[in-house]
Amino acid sequence: MTHAAVSAGTPSGAPFAEPQRAVSGLWIAAFAAAWVGVWMAQLGPFRVALPLQVAGELGEGAAWTDSVVAFGVVSGVAGAFLILTFPIAGYLSDRTTSRFGRRRPWIAGGSALFAVGLVALGSVHGIALITVCWTVALVGFSAAASALTALINDQVPVRQRGWVAGWMSSPRAIGIILGAVLFTEVFATVTLGYLVLAATIVVLVVPVLVGVKDAPITAEQRPTTSLLAGLWISPKAHPDFAWTWVSGFLVNAGNALGTGLLLYYLAYELDFGDRARQAFLPLTLVYLLGVVLSALLCGWISDRIARRKVFVIWGALLQGLAALILVFTSDYTATFVAGAVLGLGYGAYLAVGQALATQVLPDARNRAKDLGIMNVAYQVPVAMAPLLGALIVASVGGFSGLFMLAGVVTAIGGAVIALVQHVK
Repeated sequence: MTHAAVSAGTPSGAPFAEPQRAVSGLWIAAFAAAWVGVWMAQLGPFRVALPLQVAGELGEGAAWTDSVVAFGVVSGVAGAFLILTFPIAGYLSDRTTSRFGRRRPWIAGGSALFAVGLVALGSVHGIALITVCWTVALVGFSAAASALTALINDQVPVRQRGWVAGWMSSPRAIGIILGAVLFTEVFATVTLGYLVLAATIVVLVVPVLVGVKDAPITAEQRPTTSLLAGLWISPKAHPDFAWTWVSGFLVNAGNALGTGLLLYYLAYELDFGDRARQAFLPLTLVYLLGVVLSALLCGWISDRIARRKVFVIWGALLQGLAALILVFTSDYTATFVAGAVLGLGYGAYLAVGQALATQVLPDARNRAKDLGIMNVAYQVPVAMAPLLGALIVASVGGFSGLFMLAGVVTAIGGAVIALVQHVK
């Protein structure tokens, strides 16, 4: 894959101009490959390996709620650093004057730090060291993801963003299933799994680093806003950005609450016990297919008809419906129906919601920083859901209350997006 071939469709002109030229298929392939690596390395550990690693540290005699709470603490601490890293890395990326461009140094550096954190995670013992290593990995993830996301605004015209965002979102589901399969069926040890994931992220970001053009800026073109001032985006001055953020937070909170403890739901509510990991795989595959098909199809259609909000709203409502299915039924077959509905809803929301988010940014000179703030709404609920979900399950004595809350929160989040005024 040559530089010329990948970047042939990329836009030219001033780095802050709104892109007009469509990106090529090879550009999209390089972009999607990087996201497969990023999501697999983040979601594989988070969904499967890290909970097992934490549970192993507590020992076989520990109650499952103790394992979830311990995992929630690890995830919450790392999530706090993730909250800071997204906007800070974006702020610095917007001001990077490297001859390699603004984004590529952060994609490369973030991926390298991500890989180092994963390698270290596979060789440590003790909750404290696991927390430190996972935090390092997530800081690297945030830096790389922040810069990768900004490439959409930098280089993809609005009329193509739903389709491109679909190729950013569908790898999220692919990452979950590949990570789950690798950690449950392929790797003999967690340590080997982390090593392979670290190598994978490094390899899969190479096409973007080598082939995607990234126009540099001069020192005179650097934005002058201070970091502290830039972290606050006034809801009064920019209401569309604020409503999109609130919607993203609520929808992702509902999704995270509904899916974050699914492995434990299978093990303890449906009594699969030690077979829960095997039961989790086909369920995840159904979810994967729904996400991929919905993200790509809805993203493409939203570009063709120039409409975003209807897909975001219906995507959120489908997710809420999936959660409610599990409130009123508690058998393994029902989880497949819920998984399919959830995948269809979440795929539409991820792809079209991301495209919509790129259209409500306040300032072209601070794209990565503003997208970093937007990404906080997507990532914080995921980090906090295990601990919050465990507390809810423990307080109500079962999973039904958790799924009910997830469905209601997700539906409210979808309704909020209707308040956005300047995107159809």
